[in-house]
Amino acid sequence: MAKASMSGPTVFGRLGAWAAHHGHSLLSTLGRLSRAPVATAMTVGVLGIALALPAALHLVVDNMRALSNSWESALHISVFLKPGVRVPEAEALATTLRARDDVGSVRVIGPDEALAEFREQSGFGAALDTLRENPLPAVLVVAPPAGITSPGALEPLRGEIERHAAVDFVQLDTQWLQRLFAILAIAQRGIIVVAVLLGIAVVVTVGNTIRLDIQNRRQEIEVTKLIGGSDAFIRRPFLYTGFWYGVGGGLTAAILVAFALFAVEGPVARLAGLYGSGFTLSGLGMGGFGALVGTGALLAWAGSWVAVGRHLDEIEPT
Repeated sequence: MAKASMSGPTVFGRLGAWAAHHGHSLLSTLGRLSRAPVATAMTVGVLGIALALPAALHLVVDNMRALSNSWESALHISVFLKPGVRVPEAEALATTLRARDDVGSVRVIGPDEALAEFREQSGFGAALDTLRENPLPAVLVVAPPAGITSPGALEPLRGEIERHAAVDFVQLDTQWLQRLFAILAIAQRGIIVVAVLLGIAVVVTVGNTIRLDIQNRRQEIEVTKLIGGSDAFIRRPFLYTGFWYGVGGGLTAAILVAFALFAVEGPVARLAGLYGSGFTLSGLGMGGFGALVGTGALLAWAGSWVAVGRHLDEIEPT
């Protein structure tokens, strides 16, 4: 029992000393960086730009994807019925289509309503008055259910509607939307490549900075090793230095991205208003902010670890 009571405080005492040294290293490295504001700001700025670029590109793709998903009318199928088909027959076909699971809604536009819309939107009212009869057929506007945003998902439905006896032809003009989705997919892959390359650049930049710091503190490291300091003890401040570089770079990147969004938010809102859309740009959010800062800290920590592990063994007291 005596041994147990004596070993307990010893373990907790060691844990307390370990935590105290980590806290001291964390704060002392921050103080060391603050005493060299110009050099620290330059390194943090480079890291911030490297982290901000893929984050901004990712936001652009996300906003474009959200905007394309809001273009629900582009995915509507226009079903032009044969000239002899009357409105009751069109209503019966619409009822049949509404019963399908892959159909969200069906709007029936009779010939008279179609002519009235064309007269209002085209400006050819005087010319249309000379027509002896209405040449426009009845039209069904078929909308997919919520959640379907891919034009390819509507192709089976389009093919089945075309085979109906009352249907003249079916229009699904979404080639431009398919091209947009393809471009967004390529852009997403490109962002991954850019993010990986810039992540490597962050690791190399921090590693080189830490290498220079190790060389500048060579005598201090030799003395520490001479009096029995372990490699872990010597490594710790350099790792926390890299951590602070990464956190600063992540915060700088978040500020740059927020500033870029603020700069374009007004023009985007005015452009959306011209098209009658309420679309607004989405920012990083708390999750994106945390991911950006955390990624910066992790990459910079990795760069510090590589630099310290490579160069610390080369320094031995003489």
